[in-house]
Amino acid sequence: MYPTPHIDQENKDLIAKTVLMPGDPLRAKYIADTFLTDVVQINTVRNMFGYTGYFNKKKVTVMGSGMGMPSIGIYSYELFRFYDVEKIIRIGSCGAYTDDLKLYDVILVEKAYSESSYAKTMGVTSRKYLSASKSLNQRITRAAEKLGTPLHVTTIHSSDVFYRLNPNEFKDIHKTYGADAVEMESFALFANAKALNKKAACLLTVSDSLVTHEATTSQERQEAFTKMMEVALHSL
Repeated sequence: MYPTPHIDQENKDLIAKTVLMPGDPLRAKYIADTFLTDVVQINTVRNMFGYTGYFNKKKVTVMGSGMGMPSIGIYSYELFRFYDVEKIIRIGSCGAYTDDLKLYDVILVEKAYSESSYAKTMGVTSRKYLSASKSLNQRITRAAEKLGTPLHVTTIHSSDVFYRLNPNEFKDIHKTYGADAVEMESFALFANAKALNKKAACLLTVSDSLVTHEATTSQERQEAFTKMMEVALHSL
């Protein structure tokens, strides 16, 4: 079944077996323009922007997922199920729940906690924690070590809500569930990987802190998170 409702690409061979998936489609374009050679644009719906090219002679696709679990849930499922993608590495931004994490620190997600019903509704599991692929995380860890990039390997919170009425609720989430940072996508990505017997991982760069209220700009989130991008690419 392709093209799919959200990826308008008839030739599935143009999509690599490994996909790097930022939330921001403009970050996908930046990665393709900066790091890849022989780039071909993938046709997607709603301007999510997908590109396939080569990094160190290894074929890779970079495609935006959009924001939130429903969005990455759709795009990652279609890539896994209909385009024969084997591995997806999310490369996104996150907010720190602890002052141990500083702006631009890179996080490798070990597992994602979420109060979301995504996995349960899909029929995968009713568990509130889902784990990344161990083998994929090992590859990412080795790549980071070679590049000399420190990684914070930890649990994160995948939230359905960006704006909470109680802005201090993160303190209880951090204490109760062991989540050191928050984003909005990886729980759904891990659920899809579990459902379809694929591999998924998530690298995050700290873009803001709920503790110190420091924050990066939208331009920095698009173009300045290069350490995370390089680690993901060198793990191919």
